[in-house]
Amino acid sequence: MAKTTETKTQELIITRIFDAPRELVWKAWTKPDRVMRWWGPKIFKSPSCKIDFRVGGKYLFCMRSDIGEKAWKKGIWSTGVYNEIVPMEKIVCTDCFADEHGNVVSAAHYGMTGDFPLEMLVTVTFSAEGGSASGGEKSREKTKMTLQHTGLPAEMKEDCKTGWNESFDKLAESLK
Repeated sequence: MAKTTETKTQELIITRIFDAPRELVWKAWTKPDRVMRWWGPKIFKSPSCKIDFRVGGKYLFCMRSDIGEKAWKKGIWSTGVYNEIVPMEKIVCTDCFADEHGNVVSAAHYGMTGDFPLEMLVTVTFSAEGGSASGGEKSREKTKMTLQHTGLPAEMKEDCKTGWNESFDKLAESLK
Protein backbone atom coordinates (compact mmCIF):
# COMPACT_ATOMS: atom_id res chain seq x y z
CA MET A 1 0.00 0.00 0.00
CA ALA A 2 1.31 3.45 -0.89
CA LYS A 3 2.15 5.79 1.94
CA THR A 4 0.40 9.15 1.75
CA THR A 5 1.55 12.32 3.36
CA GLU A 6 -0.94 15.02 4.17
CA THR A 7 0.22 18.51 3.46
CA LYS A 8 -1.66 21.52 4.71
CA THR A 9 -2.10 23.67 1.62
CA GLN A 10 -3.80 26.98 1.19
CA GLU A 11 -5.65 28.85 -1.48
CA LEU A 12 -4.73 32.46 -2.15
CA ILE A 13 -7.24 34.79 -3.80
CA ILE A 14 -6.32 38.31 -4.89
CA THR A 15 -8.65 40.69 -6.71
CA ARG A 16 -7.37 43.85 -8.33
CA ILE A 17 -9.02 46.56 -10.44
CA PHE A 18 -6.77 47.91 -13.19
CA ASP A 19 -7.32 51.23 -14.91
CA ALA A 20 -7.05 49.64 -18.34
CA PRO A 21 -9.31 47.83 -20.81
CA ARG A 22 -9.68 44.07 -20.39
CA GLU A 23 -7.94 43.40 -23.72
CA LEU A 24 -4.79 45.15 -22.48
CA VAL A 25 -4.77 43.26 -19.17
CA TRP A 26 -5.35 40.00 -21.06
CA LYS A 27 -2.35 40.73 -23.32
CA ALA A 28 -0.24 41.40 -20.22
CA TRP A 29 -0.76 37.73 -19.30
CA THR A 30 -0.53 36.20 -22.77
CA LYS A 31 2.21 38.04 -24.68
CA PRO A 32 5.83 37.31 -23.65
CA ASP A 33 7.09 40.88 -24.13
CA ARG A 34 4.27 42.15 -21.90
CA VAL A 35 4.71 39.49 -19.19
CA MET A 36 8.39 40.43 -18.96
CA ARG A 37 7.39 43.98 -17.96
CA TRP A 38 5.81 42.85 -14.69
CA TRP A 39 6.65 39.24 -13.81
CA GLY A 40 8.13 38.91 -10.32
CA PRO A 41 8.10 40.95 -7.12
CA LYS A 42 9.48 44.50 -7.09
CA ILE A 43 13.20 43.63 -6.82
CA PHE A 44 12.98 41.16 -9.72
CA LYS A 45 13.15 41.54 -13.48
CA SER A 46 12.06 38.98 -16.05
CA PRO A 47 14.87 38.28 -18.52
CA SER A 48 13.08 35.41 -20.26
CA CYS A 49 9.51 34.42 -21.04
CA LYS A 50 8.22 31.79 -23.44
CA ILE A 51 4.51 31.18 -23.98
CA ASP A 52 2.74 28.59 -26.12
CA PHE A 53 -0.71 30.03 -25.44
CA ARG A 54 -3.12 27.23 -26.21
CA VAL A 55 -4.78 24.49 -24.17
CA GLY A 56 -2.02 21.94 -23.60
CA GLY A 57 0.65 24.55 -24.36
CA LYS A 58 3.37 25.43 -21.88
CA TYR A 59 4.92 28.56 -20.48
CA LEU A 60 8.40 29.11 -19.06
CA PHE A 61 9.03 32.31 -17.11
CA CYS A 62 12.15 33.53 -15.33
CA MET A 63 12.54 36.15 -12.63
CA ARG A 64 15.97 37.36 -11.51
CA SER A 65 17.23 39.85 -8.93
CA ASP A 66 20.62 41.49 -8.54
CA ILE A 67 20.15 41.49 -4.76
CA GLY A 68 19.10 38.88 -2.26
CA GLU A 69 19.55 35.12 -2.23
CA LYS A 70 22.09 33.39 -4.47
CA ALA A 71 19.28 31.58 -6.33
CA TRP A 72 17.59 34.92 -7.05
CA LYS A 73 20.72 36.18 -8.81
CA LYS A 74 20.85 33.04 -11.00
CA GLY A 75 17.12 33.24 -11.72
CA ILE A 76 14.03 31.43 -10.56
CA TRP A 77 12.12 29.65 -13.30
CA SER A 78 8.50 28.58 -13.35
CA THR A 79 6.57 26.52 -15.84
CA GLY A 80 3.15 25.10 -16.34
CA VAL A 81 0.57 23.86 -18.78
CA TYR A 82 -2.50 25.78 -19.89
CA ASN A 83 -5.54 23.67 -18.92
CA GLU A 84 -8.31 26.09 -19.88
CA ILE A 85 -8.45 29.30 -21.89
CA VAL A 86 -11.61 31.34 -22.33
CA PRO A 87 -10.49 34.33 -24.43
CA MET A 88 -10.63 37.62 -22.51
CA GLU A 89 -12.24 35.88 -19.51
CA LYS A 90 -10.23 33.07 -17.94
CA ILE A 91 -6.85 31.34 -17.85
CA VAL A 92 -6.29 28.13 -15.86
CA CYS A 93 -2.79 26.68 -15.73
CA THR A 94 -0.56 24.55 -13.60
CA ASP A 95 2.28 26.25 -11.72
CA CYS A 96 5.58 24.51 -11.04
CA PHE A 97 9.13 25.49 -10.19
CA ALA A 98 11.42 24.62 -13.09
CA ASP A 99 14.98 24.76 -14.29
CA GLU A 100 15.98 26.94 -17.25
CA HIS A 101 15.05 24.12 -19.65
CA GLY A 102 11.47 23.85 -18.34
CA ASN A 103 12.02 20.66 -16.35
CA VAL A 104 9.93 20.61 -13.17
CA VAL A 105 12.05 20.85 -10.00
CA SER A 106 11.21 21.08 -6.32
CA ALA A 107 11.21 24.40 -4.46
CA ALA A 108 14.27 23.08 -2.60
CA HIS A 109 16.16 23.45 -5.92
CA TYR A 110 16.03 27.19 -5.18
CA GLY A 111 16.77 26.81 -1.48
CA MET A 112 13.16 27.46 -0.51
CA THR A 113 11.67 26.08 2.63
CA GLY A 114 8.07 25.12 2.88
CA ASP A 115 6.35 22.01 1.69
CA PHE A 116 5.62 23.15 -1.86
CA PRO A 117 3.93 20.51 -3.99
CA LEU A 118 5.54 19.90 -7.39
CA GLU A 119 2.39 21.28 -9.06
CA MET A 120 -0.02 23.99 -8.01
CA LEU A 121 -2.92 25.56 -9.91
CA VAL A 122 -3.45 29.17 -10.98
CA THR A 123 -6.79 30.51 -12.20
CA VAL A 124 -7.04 34.09 -13.42
CA THR A 125 -10.35 35.66 -14.40
CA PHE A 126 -10.92 38.98 -16.16
CA SER A 127 -14.05 41.10 -16.36
CA ALA A 128 -14.71 44.56 -17.74
CA GLU A 129 -15.66 47.20 -15.20
CA GLY A 130 -17.13 50.50 -16.36
CA GLY A 131 -15.26 53.61 -15.30
CA SER A 132 -17.03 56.55 -13.77
CA ALA A 133 -17.11 59.79 -15.71
CA SER A 134 -17.73 63.24 -14.33
CA GLY A 135 -17.92 66.67 -15.88
CA GLY A 136 -18.38 65.36 -19.40
CA GLU A 137 -15.14 63.36 -19.36
CA LYS A 138 -15.15 60.04 -21.15
CA SER A 139 -14.81 57.19 -18.68
CA ARG A 140 -11.94 54.76 -19.10
CA GLU A 141 -12.73 51.08 -18.99
CA LYS A 142 -11.34 49.24 -16.01
CA THR A 143 -10.63 45.56 -15.60
CA LYS A 144 -11.33 43.40 -12.59
CA MET A 145 -8.80 40.60 -12.36
CA THR A 146 -9.00 37.81 -9.82
CA LEU A 147 -6.13 35.41 -9.20
CA GLN A 148 -6.72 32.12 -7.41
CA HIS A 149 -3.52 30.24 -6.53
CA THR A 150 -4.27 26.78 -5.13
CA GLY A 151 -1.91 24.37 -3.40
CA LEU A 152 0.40 26.79 -1.61
CA PRO A 153 2.05 25.57 1.58
CA ALA A 154 0.23 27.15 4.52
CA GLU A 155 3.46 28.62 5.90
CA MET A 156 4.24 30.32 2.55
CA LYS A 157 0.84 31.88 1.88
CA GLU A 158 1.71 35.37 3.17
CA ASP A 159 5.04 35.48 1.29
CA CYS A 160 3.27 34.41 -1.91
CA LYS A 161 0.57 37.02 -1.34
CA THR A 162 3.24 39.71 -1.00
CA GLY A 163 5.03 38.51 -4.14
CA TRP A 164 1.87 38.45 -6.24
CA ASN A 165 0.78 41.88 -5.01
CA GLU A 166 4.18 43.40 -5.80
CA SER A 167 3.99 41.82 -9.25
CA PHE A 168 0.50 43.24 -9.75
CA ASP A 169 1.76 46.70 -8.74
CA LYS A 170 4.28 46.37 -11.58
CA LEU A 171 1.50 45.10 -13.86
CA ALA A 172 -0.56 48.22 -13.11
CA GLU A 173 2.41 50.43 -14.01
CA SER A 174 3.00 48.51 -17.24
CA LEU A 175 -0.57 49.21 -18.35
CA LYS A 176 -0.17 53.01 -18.28
